[in-house]
Amino acid sequence: MCHRRVVESNQNPDFPNQYLPQREQRQHRGDERANSSPAATMPPPLTHPLFSPPELSYTHTSLLLQPPIRPDARTPTQFRPIIAETNILPGTNGSARICFPDGNEAVVGVKAEVERSAGVIGSLLRKGGRGEGGGGDDNEEEGRKGVGENAWVELTIEIPGLRDDDALPVFLAAMLNEALLASGDLVDRLWINQRWHWKLYIDILLLSPPLSYPIPLLSLTTHLALLSARLPRLISEADEDPLFDNDWEASIHLYPRHNKSSEPTPSKPTATKPKPREQPPVTLLVTVVGENIFFDPSLEEIAVADLLLAVSISETIDDSEPPPEPKPTTTKPPRNIRLLSLRTIDPPARLTPPGVPDALNTAVTQAETPKNKAATTDADVDYSGVWVPPKGGSKRKLIGRIIQMVIEHGGVGEEVLEGLEGVDVG
Repeated sequence: MCHRRVVESNQNPDFPNQYLPQREQRQHRGDERANSSPAATMPPPLTHPLFSPPELSYTHTSLLLQPPIRPDARTPTQFRPIIAETNILPGTNGSARICFPDGNEAVVGVKAEVERSAGVIGSLLRKGGRGEGGGGDDNEEEGRKGVGENAWVELTIEIPGLRDDDALPVFLAAMLNEALLASGDLVDRLWINQRWHWKLYIDILLLSPPLSYPIPLLSLTTHLALLSARLPRLISEADEDPLFDNDWEASIHLYPRHNKSSEPTPSKPTATKPKPREQPPVTLLVTVVGENIFFDPSLEEIAVADLLLAVSISETIDDSEPPPEPKPTTTKPPRNIRLLSLRTIDPPARLTPPGVPDALNTAVTQAETPKNKAATTDADVDYSGVWVPPKGGSKRKLIGRIIQMVIEHGGVGEEVLEGLEGVDVG
């Protein structure tokens, strides 16, 4: 009966979209985009940057120098300033917005709903002797490890001018989802009891056509949205049907704060002994030109990159040990940063048009003679200063340097996480 009403409401164009379930809303939006006229949609983003061979040669030569000269005069590890804010969307459990200086802007909303778990989860818990009773302590915390499923997190990306099933949004969603589910900590946080769990919907909207590769923008915005996400406090016990506190002020962060070691978790409202906990992942974009490594590349730098890497990291916080007292003569204690994933991206430089040396340019040379033809063979042509699309990849030693620069104490990873801590997440 209820299913018939939902089907009829989807066929009725006047039915309010906000009353549809999450999955029906996505299908409804996809049908609207499919039926819209081509003139009403935005043009798709460029598949490769439109730079001339002299521009590419100039940028490539500048980045090969020692020290290199970036187009915006940044250092190799310096990031562009961003504008970030959280809790901007009403009706969501968490949200964030980040704007880059080049005009790229993204908004992320996180919504959660209670969903009944499959029967196989309860049977596996009983076979392992975990989750029995409603007692607390460490047994329940240990019993929740590894019980989550990847299907409990659904991540979608919407880009102007592209469908949800186009290659770019699907590939970006797979990269972000891979980092979120790498450790399994997020899905374990969504476990309520043997019969119920939270279903997390992460909706990412890129407000402008991507002027450069948007993976860092989407990752940083998702990181802040998850940090600001809150779930209502559970007041039921054991395997009862979940009952929550109506007071939103008593809600619990999906990812607890740094300075609240005894803060309860969404599925366990009482304070317990603090345990190591992971923070949301962050994906950084790194380019390599020759032997030089550049973080947070701009569009011009991506266009001439020999190698393009997406490095995903996360931080594990251990509140069981008190932090050391700061001393004036010592530096900050190192963070426990670990590598989650490393993915190579096909650089657009190989799709750029190559330059033509003057020796082979018929518009520059004089009339061809047999003597000139013998002197201007391809082996004798000097290609210095002429743009040639790169071929092949980079050495393993160079990739190892990138990983070391990200996860080492005082490296790029710590700098990025410290900068994100300055954003008020509520």
